[in-house]
Amino acid sequence: MTYILTVDDEVEVLGTLGRALGREGYEIGQATSGQEAWYKIMIRRPDLVILDITMPGMDGLTLCRQIRSDNRFIDLPVLFLTAHDKTDDVVVGLDAGADDYVTKPFELTELKARVRALMRRIRRDQDEEPVIQISGVKLDSDTYQVSVGDRVVQLTATEHRLLRYLMEHPNQALAPQRLLEAVWDYPPNTGDPDLVRAHVRNLRAKIEDDSESPRFIRTIHGVGYMIAS
Repeated sequence: MTYILTVDDEVEVLGTLGRALGREGYEIGQATSGQEAWYKIMIRRPDLVILDITMPGMDGLTLCRQIRSDNRFIDLPVLFLTAHDKTDDVVVGLDAGADDYVTKPFELTELKARVRALMRRIRRDQDEEPVIQISGVKLDSDTYQVSVGDRVVQLTATEHRLLRYLMEHPNQALAPQRLLEAVWDYPPNTGDPDLVRAHVRNLRAKIEDDSESPRFIRTIHGVGYMIAS
């Protein structure tokens, strides 16, 4: 059974998440602080963490960075909950390593759809060929590591999926909407292009010598992103 850890200092939110996701057949764990969540992650690795950004003590951003800094959990999916009027939180949360986000107050149908999409992406990752190489970039899907020259860089699960999709479609300018559908499993004409931009920015920071003048992941203005073979 898929195990989801929900983290929020508001007990009512935890109750809502637990009831809604429990009816979908998921096993639900709960934590009311970042510290408690980290302890529970160490005891039992969840399949997904749903995490509020704003909490007292260790907030969601700090917890997400801690998760991403530990190689045991580099591929652990993280879905952020953020207040609707705090758009800066979205950018900072994605930079911290979150895979996706939902704004509060959220529709349960939207939340459940995001969770299902994350679970589908995990299963799809398991069926991929382990290694792909193009333009001096070698991606290992078993370890989520990318080799560029003599450098080996660790990617998050979503960074890995995005880079792999670009590498599987060389010399094609891929629009943000196409990437949202292919990488994040969003339905057509939904999702936020900023989600793609943030992950492209993070990828460039990891694999490019100069992220301001990228050599691998190129921007095709007015269209999208491309890797040239």
